[in-house]
Amino acid sequence: MEFGEIICALRAEKGIYQKELADYLKVSIGTISNYEQGIHNPDFNTLCGIADFYEVSLDYLLGRTDIRAGMDKLDQKLTDNYTVADLLNTTLQLDAAGTHSLVEYINLLMLKQDKGKDQK
Repeated sequence: MEFGEIICALRAEKGIYQKELADYLKVSIGTISNYEQGIHNPDFNTLCGIADFYEVSLDYLLGRTDIRAGMDKLDQKLTDNYTVADLLNTTLQLDAAGTHSLVEYINLLMLKQDKGKDQK
């Protein structure tokens, strides 16, 4: 996807109008419309503002990755002594069988979590 399509999709996903993003960035609604239509591209500071507004990485905004979270999320604590970065590093040390087992376990946890949401 192109940058304009991405920010348009993010806005639709969040259920907001162009005005809300425009107000946050202190630009006109027309400017946001031009970004979404691919007529103009934002400067670097505005691009960072858009990433902050939608809580996504610049790489995601630019269509370079499907991973929304930025590098700052690597420091997020999962437990008292374990961060997302620790989890990633540990995962990268697993052999193929270990990686396969981990993916199966994660999928199982997600199913369990989804069932819990359905029962509420």
